[in-house]
Amino acid sequence: MLMRVKPEAVGVNCSFGGARVEAGLDADNNHVLADSEVTSTQYSCNATAVADGLSTLARMRAEPAGSHCAQGGSQVLAGKDLNRNNVLDDAEVTSSTYVCGGAPGATGAVGAAASNGRDSLLAFAAEAPGGTCAYGGQRVQSGLDLNANGVLDAAEVTATAYVCAAAPADTRWVSVTASSVQTESNTGYQANSSTGVTLTLPPAPTVGDWIKVVGVGSGGWTIAQNAGQRIETRGLPGGTDFDWRSVAPNGSWSGLGSSADATRLAATSTTGELYTSDDSGASWVPRLTGQVWSGVASSSDGLALLAATNGGALYRSTDGGNNWSNDGSSQAWTAVASSADGSRLVATAYLGQIWTSSDGGSSWTARESNRAWRAVASSADGRVLVAATNGAQLYVSTDYGVSWTPRASGQFWWATAASADGSILYATVDTGAVWVSTDSGTTWEPRSVNRDWRGIATSADGRYVVAATSGGRLYESSDSGQTWRATSDAGAWTAVASSADGVKVAAAKSGSAIQLGTRRTSTTLGTAGSISGGQQDSLELQYVGGGVFMPVGYVLANVAFVVR
Repeated sequence: MLMRVKPEAVGVNCSFGGARVEAGLDADNNHVLADSEVTSTQYSCNATAVADGLSTLARMRAEPAGSHCAQGGSQVLAGKDLNRNNVLDDAEVTSSTYVCGGAPGATGAVGAAASNGRDSLLAFAAEAPGGTCAYGGQRVQSGLDLNANGVLDAAEVTATAYVCAAAPADTRWVSVTASSVQTESNTGYQANSSTGVTLTLPPAPTVGDWIKVVGVGSGGWTIAQNAGQRIETRGLPGGTDFDWRSVAPNGSWSGLGSSADATRLAATSTTGELYTSDDSGASWVPRLTGQVWSGVASSSDGLALLAATNGGALYRSTDGGNNWSNDGSSQAWTAVASSADGSRLVATAYLGQIWTSSDGGSSWTARESNRAWRAVASSADGRVLVAATNGAQLYVSTDYGVSWTPRASGQFWWATAASADGSILYATVDTGAVWVSTDSGTTWEPRSVNRDWRGIATSADGRYVVAATSGGRLYESSDSGQTWRATSDAGAWTAVASSADGVKVAAAKSGSAIQLGTRRTSTTLGTAGSISGGQQDSLELQYVGGGVFMPVGYVLANVAFVVR
């Protein structure tokens, strides 16, 4: 007699899915239950559509000759392992059926002594969690009853199969009151101490292993790491904050430009200086002096630069700032922007027009009307442009600046930024909010509290944003402006620039040095790294290989996680 258990999909047999238990006689004596040998099928169905994490178990027992089986046979029992002991107890049986022997046939010739009249037996035993069944299950052994004692002895086993339990839907929780504990994979921990609990990650996890931590006690918790381990923190509150350092001399900075990788930087000052750096801000070289600079824009490689002066000309460089030429104009230029390849440029003049170039600045065309233009930003291809006015509306172009449409409401707009594809646009308001559009400028909404907002910069995908305030702090968002967190110190911040991935940012404030920030994307590698939470904060991590744990869920009752 053989038996097998298979998953049963949602359908006519089980409305919410479950397990199919099949049984029959091993007619060909190969110790495998073939489809043609199945004579009994029963179903153990889920009661609801919610997975309960319980394994379906089955067992057989001899059925004497009687009302169920005239010639005797076996009773097949099935049900859910409610107490998770990997044994189908009588109280857990929810279905049963019978596999009966047929009527006696004619007496055949006497067979060889080695196989004469031997019964095929099955033996069931619990299989502990391990390499064969990660979450335990049942071990099914079969063979001939050679000594005719009605028991499948170890020497009689000729085949072994396993019915493994599924991963539990719930979590085994361990309450921790000690100051530190070594965690185990696939376990939840309740940090229940008033002085804090340190939980060290599993030292040798396998891909897919996880741990959960929840803060119960007032002391909170810290997840520590072993050598070679780190935790990805993008998407976690506090997980993408910046580490800042001061670079460059002090200045009254008015504009910043950055290459896509932030290796090449440019900075302009209202007191006459234009600086460039080609080593990620480690050193700066003065390039031009004697102009009241109002802004600077960079191509993605950092070689094509366009700088604007207030009351003078537009200056451009094609070699990263080593050499410069100007267009000979004399306007109150307020802002400039560039496409990724530096071929399409745009410049705004206060109480003048918007000017565009499609040949890298060799020639320019006046666009729109005379307005109090203050800022402009461009998509990577130069097709989508957004220009801001001082006291009137925003204006958006989706045809490389040929035509412009007024959008949003009248505000004292200060700065603008655009994602690479132009779908996400940002604009800041002096003593107002940060406004965001997610449909290339058609509709706008405020997404911050009112502050004295100044410059703003975004990553290429529009997700990571940094905005400056005058007299306050820098603020960063990692969810396209939905939420904002303060970063850096306070000061008269004026301008910001970002790398394409949003990881590196340059920020400038008047009368001080330029600040370079590196956004965290993970904890520090090895034992020096950690992540901490407080009471009622929880975090679930899953191991993805290479020493890296990835957050797969969190609940945050406090301001942010602390990442080191």
